[in-house]
Amino acid sequence: MSHPSLQAWHLPVPPLVQQTAQGPLIRLWLKGDALPHGVVLRCEPDNEEWQVSMAPQETVAGWQAYTAWLPLNPASPQQRYCFKLLWADAQLWFGPEGLSPLPVERLRQFALAIPSPYPTWVADQLFYQVYVDRFAPGDGPHLVQDEEYRHPTKGTPVRRLAWDAPLSAQDASCHFYGGDLDGLTAKLDYLQQLGVTALYLNPIFRSPSVHKYDTQDYFAVDSHLGGNGALIRLRQATRARGMRLILDGVFNHTGDTCAWFDRHGQAPDGAAHHADSPYRDWYHFVDGQAQCWKGNPVLVKLDYASHGVVETLYAGRHSVVRHWLREPYAIDGWRLDVAHMLGEGGTARGNLHHLAGIYRAARQENPQAYLLGEHFGDAREWLQQGVEDGAMNYAGFALPVRAFLAGVDVAYQPIRLDAAQCAAWLDHYRAGLSHPQQLCLFNQLDSHDTSRFLTLLGGDIARMELALCWLYGWIGVPCLFYGTEIGLTGDNDPFNRPPFPWQTPESWQAALWDLCRQLGQWRRQSLALRRGGCAVLYAAGESLVFVRQFGEEAWLFALQRSGEAQIPLAGRPGLSGHWQPMWGSGELQSTKEGWQLKLSGTGASLWRLSAGE
Repeated sequence: MSHPSLQAWHLPVPPLVQQTAQGPLIRLWLKGDALPHGVVLRCEPDNEEWQVSMAPQETVAGWQAYTAWLPLNPASPQQRYCFKLLWADAQLWFGPEGLSPLPVERLRQFALAIPSPYPTWVADQLFYQVYVDRFAPGDGPHLVQDEEYRHPTKGTPVRRLAWDAPLSAQDASCHFYGGDLDGLTAKLDYLQQLGVTALYLNPIFRSPSVHKYDTQDYFAVDSHLGGNGALIRLRQATRARGMRLILDGVFNHTGDTCAWFDRHGQAPDGAAHHADSPYRDWYHFVDGQAQCWKGNPVLVKLDYASHGVVETLYAGRHSVVRHWLREPYAIDGWRLDVAHMLGEGGTARGNLHHLAGIYRAARQENPQAYLLGEHFGDAREWLQQGVEDGAMNYAGFALPVRAFLAGVDVAYQPIRLDAAQCAAWLDHYRAGLSHPQQLCLFNQLDSHDTSRFLTLLGGDIARMELALCWLYGWIGVPCLFYGTEIGLTGDNDPFNRPPFPWQTPESWQAALWDLCRQLGQWRRQSLALRRGGCAVLYAAGESLVFVRQFGEEAWLFALQRSGEAQIPLAGRPGLSGHWQPMWGSGELQSTKEGWQLKLSGTGASLWRLSAGE
């Protein structure tokens, strides 16, 4: 049975979810020619299906409201629910992906988290990712000197290049430009002007390479970045400004120069050369060869079957995970490099078990610590298992946006999506993740592991502005990779990691910086942008329109990839009133049924609705 005229509206936020003494009061709105005879709230308070009848309430502009209290599952903070619509001889279901003739799968339903197990501060942040050697130049004898040492594995002398020297692919991991942590601290004013409230740093622990994913000592900040004292100074400065700080935890592998492994014979008892080494079982050997990450001999995979690895990395009282969460560093969380790959026996065996251990250890030190997993693929298994608060949201944001705007996939191979396909990707991915967890997803356009987004766009500034509006508007916490706000370009590693051009501000894309500053200001002022529900209202051809709503405030984002569009938008309860234009050239006019939207050319248009307007 189909009901082509039927419309349904629900978001898992106020005013459609109200917290009361009896529990969450759920409100569903329906509109159509033949409304159902009965409406049921389908939930699982004891992991068993309950169907709670919803009582009809008021009618507003042809929309009929239905309400019911959601019975809570005391065994889990994850409270999943959907809606079942009944006629005399048929039924439909309604969940985050819309109306369906089939029951909504358990992991595709609306979801609340009561009480929320996630750090409450994350949703309010604007993150900025810093590759420390390339962000702000340091000063002093601690900086890497030209040919100071040879990279132990590559045999190549390290190079100290001038800040404006061009990047090169040859021996890129041995090229240093001289950025350090004190240089970053000196730029906090700049970051606050941009609206940044939180920092994510690429690895800073002792390592012979510039990227520092080949950790040599987990308990020492690299001296070339200023050492432990520089991190303390940065932390003191960020805390004085109310800024958050998370570090990169590379716990899947060590560098081959780590004393535990010691490929180059610099330590007395490294596992590489001593079968009786106390660290021998910290690595997995096959025919005398240690397993390495993706075959890279510099990155030697840790074996979590070893008690010593578990105690040293996370479980012990003085473990790495715990150490940096304590004073005087007191970082706010960890980004877990290749989180899905760490495990036992040179494989990912026991991965979820050990990630849960890392999660527990961090939370014991700081109940509000943020655990962020790196996943280029689907992260939902880890998110739904509760072993991380959020994920670097490549699969749920960066890749669909890249596909729609740049026409390439994760492997930089061509892909063509229209707006409906892109919206389906975005909505399908986040369906079943609770609303508070969606707010913890880490959204970026680009990172140290991808080509710069402006490069993928072929330098198209209009599309870049559209993408930035999307980044700041979509559900999740936005993060800028350093220099994205001024239009830095570059292909994949190492060309995506240029020094920040402080000395040539005339090279900056001032329009992008101004837009980022403005978007950051709006986000800081808006509860709807930071914590609101998210719904796609229209997606077809070149046009995608979505709304963020919390309480009586809402923002409308209209994205036009190219061409022109005349879009009728059906009204929604709670979204009526005066929409104030905030950005872009789109035109929005009220109609009897809702709004008429006119879009022309590539770009984003934004409107804001607030109480009393």
